[in-house]
Amino acid sequence: MTAAELLDQAGALLLDFDGPVCSVFAGIPASVVADQLRTVLADAGHAPPEPIASSSDPFDMLKYAASLSDEDARYVEAAFTAHEVEAMTTAAPTEGAYELMQAWHGSGRPLAIVSNNSAAAISAYLDFYGLRPLVNVVSARESADVQLLKPHPHLLNQAVRGLGIPAERCVFVGDSLTDVEAAKAAGVRSIGYANKPGKRERFTSAGADAITEVLTELVAVS
Repeated sequence: MTAAELLDQAGALLLDFDGPVCSVFAGIPASVVADQLRTVLADAGHAPPEPIASSSDPFDMLKYAASLSDEDARYVEAAFTAHEVEAMTTAAPTEGAYELMQAWHGSGRPLAIVSNNSAAAISAYLDFYGLRPLVNVVSARESADVQLLKPHPHLLNQAVRGLGIPAERCVFVGDSLTDVEAAKAAGVRSIGYANKPGKRERFTSAGADAITEVLTELVAVS
C-alpha cells in the first residue's frame, strides 16, 4: 500500500514535529544546543563520558542527566526547553507540511502532533505561524521523564486518547526509526518520511506500513 492510499483510509493524522512539520534546529544547530546543555551539566559538576561528551544530540544530554538524578534531569530539561522555544523563530518549515495540515483540516478529520520535543516549543511554533487552528492535539515532552519519550508508545497513546479515534484508524508520519517503533507499540499505522538518503531502506527493514520521500504527495488525498 502506498503512503497516499494509507492516508486516504485514515480517520486521524498524527505528525512528528521535527522533520515532518519543520526543521527545529535549522537556525540554531542541535550541536550548539548540545554544547550549551553540556555546560549546564559541567556547572553542576558533571563530566559526561564518551560518546556523550562529543555528541551533537541534545537528547543525549537529557538522557545522561536523567541517569544521574531526577534533579539533574529537571535542570537540563528546563534548559533544553528554553533553547527549543528560542529555536522556533528560526525553525524552517518543511516543504508541503502546511499544505498537508491545511488540507487535512479541511477534510474534517482530526490532526495531532506527537513529538519528543517540548510541548512549549511546539506551542510557540504553532502560534508563530498561525497553525494552532489546524491542530486538535499536541502530545509532546512535558517533563524530564525520558522513559516516556518515543520509542515508548506513551505519547502516541496519549494523542490517540485525545483525538478519540481508534488507534487502528490513526496514521503517524515520522522521520525516524523510533517513530516506527512507537507506532507499532501503540497499534498505530506508520508512514516513514524518508527525507534523507538511506532512510527508505531503514524504514523498510523496520516495518513501516508505507514510505514517502515528499509530503506533497500526501496533500492530494487529504
